[in-house]
Amino acid sequence: MSLRLLAALPFIGILLGVPFVNRTEPFVLGMPLVLAWIVMWVVLTAAIMAVVYRLDPANRTSETEVQS
Repeated sequence: MSLRLLAALPFIGILLGVPFVNRTEPFVLGMPLVLAWIVMWVVLTAAIMAVVYRLDPANRTSETEVQS
């Protein structure tokens, strides 16, 4: 899976998903469904960006480069 596609996933989830869940009921954890959807994607965005950061080859350094 491309890192760019993985990084675009939160954008797609929020932008394209909201029209499908744009309802006030049911309630999820006391929030309307659309608000719970957005909160879920905010949390997932942080997790996805952490995965992208860990998998990005530009963020890998060898042990000798770190000690210099």
